[in-house]
Amino acid sequence: MQRLGRSILVAGLIAGVLVAGAPTAASAAAKTDTTSAQERARVDRVPTPKLGWYKCYDTAECATTLLPLDYDNPKGAKTEIAVLRLKAKDQKHKIGTLFLNPGGPGGSGTEIALEAPYFLNPTLLDKFDIVGFDPRGIASSDNLHCWKSVKDQSAVLNEMNVAFPWGKAEEKTYVDGAKKFGKACSTTGKPLSASMSTAEVVRDMDVLRRAVGDKKLSYLGFSYGTAIGQYYANMFPDRFRAIVVDGVLDPEHWVGTKATANLEQDQRIRSAAGAYRALQEILKRCDKAGEKYCEFAAGDPVKNFDTIAQKLRSKPLVVTDEDGSSFTITYADFVSGILGDLYDTGAGDWVTQDAAYIWTLLYPSSATARAKASAALAKKIRDARGKAGRDFPYDNGFETFAAVDCTDAIHPKDAGQWPSLMVTADKKAPYFGRAWGWETAQCARNTWTVRDEDAYTGPWTRRTAAPVLIVGTKWDPATNYDDAVSASKRLPNSRLLSNVNWGHTSYGTSDCATNAIDNYLLKVTLPAKGTLCQGSYQPFLEPLPTDPAAARSLVAPAVPASRPQVAGPPMPSTMNGTR
Repeated sequence: MQRLGRSILVAGLIAGVLVAGAPTAASAAAKTDTTSAQERARVDRVPTPKLGWYKCYDTAECATTLLPLDYDNPKGAKTEIAVLRLKAKDQKHKIGTLFLNPGGPGGSGTEIALEAPYFLNPTLLDKFDIVGFDPRGIASSDNLHCWKSVKDQSAVLNEMNVAFPWGKAEEKTYVDGAKKFGKACSTTGKPLSASMSTAEVVRDMDVLRRAVGDKKLSYLGFSYGTAIGQYYANMFPDRFRAIVVDGVLDPEHWVGTKATANLEQDQRIRSAAGAYRALQEILKRCDKAGEKYCEFAAGDPVKNFDTIAQKLRSKPLVVTDEDGSSFTITYADFVSGILGDLYDTGAGDWVTQDAAYIWTLLYPSSATARAKASAALAKKIRDARGKAGRDFPYDNGFETFAAVDCTDAIHPKDAGQWPSLMVTADKKAPYFGRAWGWETAQCARNTWTVRDEDAYTGPWTRRTAAPVLIVGTKWDPATNYDDAVSASKRLPNSRLLSNVNWGHTSYGTSDCATNAIDNYLLKVTLPAKGTLCQGSYQPFLEPLPTDPAAARSLVAPAVPASRPQVAGPPMPSTMNGTR
């Protein structure tokens, strides 16, 4: 979700979910039809905005518009939404507008639209105006502020400033911070914090579809952006031309049901399980490839990785840069760094390289080898932690992720439950259960009490007028491939495209997957049922460099195209610095 990117219900809706019996097929269909009619009525009474485009960023056009904070009161309070457009190069033969979203929640739609020339096929740039908008509360749209100042914000977030808490003392501090976080967004953050559900974003997108002059929506969403696409398909099933969702969250798993109400969210969407599956596959392939092809192949890579984890749980490592600067690597930092590596198409190289560095520090073959490994890791940490943190200006990245996820989904009642929940999470998905599960502690229903009465909770089974292309990535560490499978089964008029590649999402990792997505967007032509693509880059097929100067850290995997900058939830800077 990173994460690989996530969506709480009003008290009445929660009660309805928890006590209602399973609907019959007829009642479910009736509910869906009624819901669609209600959603059309909500947005259609909002006048079509007139976007006052102006030139920006040399190559783009920008605009802002005011949209209802509450669509049930369209003449009431408004929130400002930022929009960016790259005009189609071939305006004479333009198909229409392609809306983009990079995920998060909290990712900037305007930024991914601006970056589109660096990763989208030129044919798409020729035939579509590319449009991105920053969802409400986020980036260049009106910003959510759960605290009155950076000082107040830092006092709370500093209690949560670890990749994830390890040990009772850190867990207590983190839980205390999470409770303060939820309360701040439920008080100071209002009213915007009560109006940032995915459903509100989708309503905004439907109004913006009209504003750019399109009768039907064309959409490409990555990671959490796949939730936006699936919400739109179910809320407005006859209003889109083509929807592609790449790196898929099953919306029912995202939101939760009566049966899963007391599970922490990742036990439903299983990001940790996907990350663990990818890691195990890399370590097994490394072992099979041998030391000539994988630098972590000496001994048993699976066993040695676990040895590293056990050592770091007991005692952090200190590494030193060439200039004498020192950095501490905790167990949580190590896991978070490995998770960051798994996001990349070159995951096999980066995971085994970092594991080899740590192994060398723990069991050095020589003082020289230890010094080199220490310097390499220190540089990586310096680069990651050298970025500006939560200082001036106010950075609301943590709040935006939470405001969407905590408003969309059903979460356990009390943040104090998280330590025991995380024990279970780590048993089901070693290493990564805590890394993913702790992200939503602030969403506990006792402390995140602000609600969006118009949050959408399903159904997710609408037969749409046009098909939805669902793209699942086999080794995705953030959006589990199994969610793409279940989401495709849930949505009747959809097609699953599978891609055996590394990293988070599929676009740009192989000609097969990229061309299938492009063809669908351009011609609304679906790939054949059962299509299975193969990522262009696979690990451990080339021998390691024999020249010490040609370190693997300088080798980047070759992929057929640049890849979109997919957004994930914000994380503290750690060994890797990104998720």
